Amino acid sequence: MSADKFDSLGLSPWVLRQIDKLGLRTPTPIQRSCIPEILVGRDCVGAAKTGSGKTFAFALPILQKLAEDPRSYFALVLTPTHELAHQISEQFSVAGQPMGCRVCVITGGTDQLYESQRLMNRPHVVVAMPGRLADHLLGCNTFSLRGLEFLVVDEADRMLAGGFDEHLAAIAKFLPEKRQNLFFSATIRPEVTSSAIFPLHPDAFQWSESTPVATVETLDQRYILCAEYDRDQVLVETLRRFREEHPGSSVIIFTNTKKDCQLLSMTLNEIGFSNVCLHGFMKQRERVAALAQFKSSHVKTLIATDVASRGLDIPAVELVLNHRLPKFPHEYVHRVGRTARAGRSGLAISIFRFPKDLEFLAKIEETINTKLKEMPIDQRMVERIFMQVSVTKREAEIKLDNKDFEERKSNYRRIKWVEQGLDPEEEEAKFQREKKARIAARKAEMRKNRRKDTDQPLYDDERFAKVKKKRLSGKT
Repeated sequence: MSADKFDSLGLSPWVLRQIDKLGLRTPTPIQRSCIPEILVGRDCVGAAKTGSGKTFAFALPILQKLAEDPRSYFALVLTPTHELAHQISEQFSVAGQPMGCRVCVITGGTDQLYESQRLMNRPHVVVAMPGRLADHLLGCNTFSLRGLEFLVVDEADRMLAGGFDEHLAAIAKFLPEKRQNLFFSATIRPEVTSSAIFPLHPDAFQWSESTPVATVETLDQRYILCAEYDRDQVLVETLRRFREEHPGSSVIIFTNTKKDCQLLSMTLNEIGFSNVCLHGFMKQRERVAALAQFKSSHVKTLIATDVASRGLDIPAVELVLNHRLPKFPHEYVHRVGRTARAGRSGLAISIFRFPKDLEFLAKIEETINTKLKEMPIDQRMVERIFMQVSVTKREAEIKLDNKDFEERKSNYRRIKWVEQGLDPEEEEAKFQREKKARIAARKAEMRKNRRKDTDQPLYDDERFAKVKKKRLSGKT
């Protein structure tokens, strides 16, 4: 029995046979460290780089315990996105196939009655997004989680950061106090280990990779500098060149808002880069179809918001392109983690405005403890396609019904207020006042913190010497 094999972790023979069928030969560090501790009954907090096998680190011991005591509602897995929920469900179903593991996905985007019927079929494992599960628990009594043995919070750094607290607190009321808590993510922050909603046992096992670099060694991380006005052109030229050199490769392009995502998708399709998009305003069947087309390599380019930045396991992605930068440095780690998975090599390119984004570049490099390298780009080609890309995007903006996006947001807010017993008219007026106040405060803060170009972090970095020289000489 070798220490670097699955048979050294205390897993049952049937689990080992299934692992072998799936082609898994050697446990990853997080699997090797966490599986034995989970099997002996300890709460567990695990943190590892994306693509390190976190899902099987909790799925395998849960399935083994389930086989020893098969009963419904044995485990609950909470996750922040539809796509990740379905992926985790697939992995439980595949690994648990020999014992007939029944898995139910509760994410919204489908008929709530249909989901209720699936919950009534007494699944062994429920994989859910917090909001929709809370709706089911508060709205009916056709199932119970009081016999739950395992609570898993995947992407725990995001789930326990505050944005889901209302729904998590509602769910916690329906869970037994005595249970095993398993928290997993690519990054672990203090709020994870000190959660008041899902408190950990004092004896909880904690493990994280002992490496100063937050991204995998096989990932080549690059930056491209752009001006305020030519970000889209730089993206198109970067994509064109990559497609020329790697025609069959899969690419994920990240942007920040649902509208930007839809607009960029329409623009690239018109220019000739066939793609599908993925964002929160798409219906569930549209999101599933888009992801299926991308996973099957029927379409080679996916434009997405951060709904695709966490957990999605698509091994064949060769390039991640950040069209717009994420709001927080740790989200950069999750985005670029969609490539260079399971030991494969990958490329991540981020577009930075010079010198405006140098401060954020410094924060990213501090977070990952790695310096990004410049990606060469033909500036003449960027200038040549400037008018084509600008006109195509403008035409896409005309086609895109901006009112539809705003109405969807408004309707979503109103539904939530009605569910909470609040007056939607009063709440909408309050929301608009607060929105104006936030915008004014943000502008004031920007004026207060506005730096001179020369005061930007990294401005004197030797990597940008040529760019500064061009600016000083008046060249573009």
